[in-house]
Amino acid sequence: MTAVDTELPPATGAWREGDDPGRRQWLTLPDPLPLEGGGTLPGVRIAYETWGTLDANASNAVLVLHALTGDSHVSGPAGPGHPTPGWWEALIGPGRALDPAHWFVVAPNIVGGCQGSTGPASPASDGRPWGSRFPLVTARDAVTAERVLADALGVDAWALVIGGSMGGMRALEWAATEPDRVTRLCLLACPAATTADQIGWAAPQLAAIRDDPGWQGGDYHDAPPGHGPHRGLGVARRIAHLSYRSAFELDERFGRDAQDGEDPWRGGRYAVESYLDHHARKLVRRFDAMSYVRLTELMNAHDVGRGRGGVAAGLARVTARTLVAGVTSDRLYPLEQQAELVAGIPGAGPLRTIDSPYGHDGFLIEAATVGALVTELLES
Repeated sequence: MTAVDTELPPATGAWREGDDPGRRQWLTLPDPLPLEGGGTLPGVRIAYETWGTLDANASNAVLVLHALTGDSHVSGPAGPGHPTPGWWEALIGPGRALDPAHWFVVAPNIVGGCQGSTGPASPASDGRPWGSRFPLVTARDAVTAERVLADALGVDAWALVIGGSMGGMRALEWAATEPDRVTRLCLLACPAATTADQIGWAAPQLAAIRDDPGWQGGDYHDAPPGHGPHRGLGVARRIAHLSYRSAFELDERFGRDAQDGEDPWRGGRYAVESYLDHHARKLVRRFDAMSYVRLTELMNAHDVGRGRGGVAAGLARVTARTLVAGVTSDRLYPLEQQAELVAGIPGAGPLRTIDSPYGHDGFLIEAATVGALVTELLES
């Protein structure tokens, strides 16, 4: 382990006021954000990053929407203000699918997240962290907030809205809520509505966090290092990561091997356990447990047909030129869910497949395939 690994983890890995801003820019919403679940959220700020320049006709804007533990830092190195490198580095850059010489790329951190946008770790009007008081923000609420960002940036219609997993849920809501403002739509490894199986995967993750003694009902943000709900968040990450990868890949990569220098028969770990421990340690230093809870609840609540007469009616609202792709080995959001999107969105077919052994994470890992799909859609 490195010295960082042995340090006590912070109560929250959120970006907080006074931290280095990195590449972030901010927009403050002029009015409280109305919420689907009732009430409003005041004082909302959206952190976002951009690449490229909006053209004279405002016709080259691309909206990139992140997954559960992502943020606005889609491309760029780790450094001050950014604990990790860009999570979709291979998609943005010279000669890549989203070349900033041609496209104006915008990536917001979702409201309720923890890397610059207003979320549970942010100060409320009384100066204390929102904590347990932070409400559920749905994917549809996120669109309402991001619509204000689009207006401020001068974007009447996005040339493309793209996202995978939770980002795909948000991209679908954009196209169904604001059909006139989404010209092209790319949905990756996401469903029209979250199923019981997916809510079931989430349930032990939420329980692990809430059962951590450091959870303190969600009001732990001012606790000293080592006294936040990092153990529960780490368990949640381990469970989630298993759903992100395929059984085939894990077995091929680790088999029944012991971790180097350890004996599982004498208290040591198998190699796959060490791998999961590693991902847990990384996440607790860059994410917030309450954001993890609220965003998981957002994903559980996802249903494009809610209040619209059902899923078929919700999908029929989409007018964008649409490309849908799923990962062949995805056990979290299997291909039949992307087939439902293709069947319901007018003119969306055929379903594209990303042939990958990596499971759900294939939409992030198979960059060449995704880049080719994005290029094809943008040239159409």
